[in-house]
Amino acid sequence: MGALAGEPRLLDRLRLALRARHYSLRTEEAYVAWARRFVVFHGKRHPMTMGEPEINAFVSDLAIRQGVSASTQNQALAAILFLYRYVLEKPLPQVEDVVRAKRPRRLPSVLTRAEVRAVISRLGGAQRLVALLLYGSGLRLLECLRLRVKDVEFGSNRIVVRDAKGQRDRIAPLPLLVKAALPSWLARVKRVHERDLADGFGSVFLPCFWSGTEAAKAGCRSAYSPRVRLAPPSKASCAQHSWAIWRTR
Repeated sequence: MGALAGEPRLLDRLRLALRARHYSLRTEEAYVAWARRFVVFHGKRHPMTMGEPEINAFVSDLAIRQGVSASTQNQALAAILFLYRYVLEKPLPQVEDVVRAKRPRRLPSVLTRAEVRAVISRLGGAQRLVALLLYGSGLRLLECLRLRVKDVEFGSNRIVVRDAKGQRDRIAPLPLLVKAALPSWLARVKRVHERDLADGFGSVFLPCFWSGTEAAKAGCRSAYSPRVRLAPPSKASCAQHSWAIWRTR
């Protein structure tokens, strides 16, 4: 990579390859970070000049010197192999001599109902509603944080989880405690959202099919902050329909 002069172009190609295959935002961030660390580890050499020995050395170092977990090491290896296969279009290296991190077998720690009540009783506001949804609906953390008002169906007591793990939509139950608390919370959040829209802000993460929006032009990676400038005014109806539940200011 020389003096990292070619890094932006290579990493941009990696991002495009990930987005073309509809990998999640978190996976994209992780893969780009591992590709950068791989290059820096080998003195900023371009990956095209490296191969199996360099990949083995990097992934083995993660286990031996840095002591990472097995899942972290596997993620690093997957990121590098993705880079070689889909970005550099170089024959997939045969990685054989990697020192694998040992995957420990542990029993999960499960809170009792009393312990869950004790934890939730010490929370308030958005944090309390998030905790209730995670516990009562079984949502993953990012599924909950990305939840849109349009996906909460009060009449049928259910939540539609869009673009969940594996890019599959699914249905989750809407807990009665959350159902009772949401209307007043949503009224408050809607006021914040409308003020943001009036100021020219208020964007949220939008699917790629919303072509023409600033989010789509940026690869559908619009930030979740309440103070991010929104797409053109013609998309205001879309923004009004998909505003996020957890907006606060």
